[in-house]
Amino acid sequence: MPSLQTRKSVLFLSCVAFALVFCAVLSCRSSPIDDSDVRYYTFEVVNSYPHDPDAFTQGLVFEGGFLYESTGLYGRSTVRKIDIKTGVVLASRNLEKSYFGEGLAIAEDRIFQLTWKEKTCFVYDKNSIILLKSFAYPGQGWGLAYDGKDLVMSDGTGVLRFMDAPTFKEKRRVEVEDRGSQISLLNELEYVEGEIWANIWQKDQIVRISPGTGRVTGWIDLKGLRDIADARDSEAVLNGIAYDAAGGRLFVTGKNWPRLFEIRIIETR
Repeated sequence: MPSLQTRKSVLFLSCVAFALVFCAVLSCRSSPIDDSDVRYYTFEVVNSYPHDPDAFTQGLVFEGGFLYESTGLYGRSTVRKIDIKTGVVLASRNLEKSYFGEGLAIAEDRIFQLTWKEKTCFVYDKNSIILLKSFAYPGQGWGLAYDGKDLVMSDGTGVLRFMDAPTFKEKRRVEVEDRGSQISLLNELEYVEGEIWANIWQKDQIVRISPGTGRVTGWIDLKGLRDIADARDSEAVLNGIAYDAAGGRLFVTGKNWPRLFEIRIIETR
């Protein structure tokens, strides 16, 4: 049997080894993210299209050559299918006056539409916009996107929830952070080439987010676009991102904006 002195030496070395490992792990977890990991962009307008100035845009999707939009406000909320070139509403469904329409996403042949405080997600047939069913969820509903597997939901905080499309049950969540600082007020969402892009409420910016970690990968500065849109109302904030995956086109608009823009982003640093 080892002597008492030997046992004390082994215990001491074990404690030292544990402390070194613990410090190494802590150092890795707390080390700052290099600023070079985050990209910054500006924009240029490629095309401009008419947009209903009475549409309080809450959700936007491009699918099959058409634009799908969710509009908000009590008594004025709709889900609609739009000819993108003319802005003409091809099909529309009104929500009951007690519902405030929010984020919109399309998964397969279904349209999913959130509501703000009513804790209800409506599901429609994509072609007819006939209401098929609804799901309940906790908390508020803000933005919604589909990543090809799950529906990604924002609720006005700095958290993204990943929901199972068939059941709308939460599978996981991530906190969105930029170099250790949480990014809150995440609003309308879009899935763009492996990332989640989000409007930030009342900001002329789009934030690019890694869906796996919640880490911010980039910032797109859209300052000045609101003036180009001639959107003068104080509520007419940037809100609406739609991506044409087949054509590589990016569309943006805002609440009550009379124009929808196709833009190209340009990296600045």
